[in-house]
Amino acid sequence: MTEQTRWALNEINSEITFSIRHLMIANVHGRFNTFDASIYTTDKDFTTAVINLWIDVASISSGDTIRDEHLTSAAFFDIQNHKQISFLSSSIEKQPVEGTYELLGELTIKGIAKKVKLHVQTGDIIIDHAGNEKAIFKITGLINRNNWGLVWNKDLESGGWMVSEDIALFCEFELTSVNLKKVETELKPAPDHVGIF
Repeated sequence: MTEQTRWALNEINSEITFSIRHLMIANVHGRFNTFDASIYTTDKDFTTAVINLWIDVASISSGDTIRDEHLTSAAFFDIQNHKQISFLSSSIEKQPVEGTYELLGELTIKGIAKKVKLHVQTGDIIIDHAGNEKAIFKITGLINRNNWGLVWNKDLESGGWMVSEDIALFCEFELTSVNLKKVETELKPAPDHVGIF
């Protein structure tokens, strides 16, 4: 017998943030405020994790209203036609350093799906004051925005571009185990053979 565990994401204690180089000298930071995920593991083993994450693009916040309007416009994320960003994992592999993993999956932005490799860090599962099992899941990565059609940019008179192509991602999720379900793993005996031989 094994247990399939569903992990609920606590949005209040979780975050999805990003940073991008601006004017070649500074980093602009932003976040998405509305998101959720379906996460399942077997026996609370995160190497078995299946992650399906979605993000409401309209919830983007970079600290500047005018910039946020530009980011959600047709020039960038185009939320009129593409309201969500999604990620679906394909595998997660334990790395030599304790508590670290390599996460592979498909990231979809503006309807364009591309495979990405992300880095995961997680600690031991703990029990909180209410008896709930908790885990922290940190994800980092670097993606090239041009691969998803986020190609807006401007030349600088001094050379270079206004905005870099690379976007650094940082996600921290607080997870709570819920709704345990017993799963039979033993093979059932084959039915008695019936026939003329």
